[in-house]
Amino acid sequence: MSRTVVVTGSTSGIGLGVAKAFAAEGANVVINGFGPADAIEATRSELDALGSGRVLYHGADMTRPAEIEDLIATAAKTFGTVDVLVNNAGIQHVAKIEEFPPEKWDQLIAILLTSAFHTMRHAIPLMKASGKGRIINVASAHALVASPFKSAYVAAKHGILGLTKTAALELAEFGITVNAICPGYVLTPLVEKQIPDTARERGITEDQVKTEVMLKLQATKEFVAIDEVAQAAIYLASDAARSITGTHISIDGGWTAQ
Repeated sequence: MSRTVVVTGSTSGIGLGVAKAFAAEGANVVINGFGPADAIEATRSELDALGSGRVLYHGADMTRPAEIEDLIATAAKTFGTVDVLVNNAGIQHVAKIEEFPPEKWDQLIAILLTSAFHTMRHAIPLMKASGKGRIINVASAHALVASPFKSAYVAAKHGILGLTKTAALELAEFGITVNAICPGYVLTPLVEKQIPDTARERGITEDQVKTEVMLKLQATKEFVAIDEVAQAAIYLASDAARSITGTHISIDGGWTAQ
């Protein structure tokens, strides 16, 4: 019987890579995110052809709790339950704290942190009812260390790691594991969009942002590949990882080893 996997923020970047990996394994996958309708349908159709499961798109806005509730409810109604929940949705804004727009702070916290609370609170009863489940929160190296000009992002990612640990303790006796993946810099559309802003804030070129900011602390001096993150999610969702809970896996090229 195919597992059902919900991946938020999965129309591009890491989320799309994770969705592809699960679809290729034959899972039923619910993807979510923004983009042109025709591009989203092309992505859904491509994923649908990868394996034996079905792929469904749901356009829930991760700042709207009622839409998040409907996302989980739709997955359960369509496929019977939710076996794996991957909280990946994310945005970024780069600015000094005193210049950080309050509405941007609220938006980042809502999407990066609060949305995971809402998906989890609706998925957990389904997982408890089936006696098993996997929750995987895509955090960041910024869940462990900070960088200037990213106050909301760093605060939210530190928060998601705390939420991960708390949920893991609450669910440890129900056959449900909760873990986080902490990637370093992955050259996704989200990261590419912040390069000009970071260049402006620091007064350097965009190439310098890549070499002197993003890759400076990654000992490998290479960006992390999307597939590396996706395969970590596949492992954490497997039976082999049943005793791994309440922790994180760093995929950061040695960044947080320093």
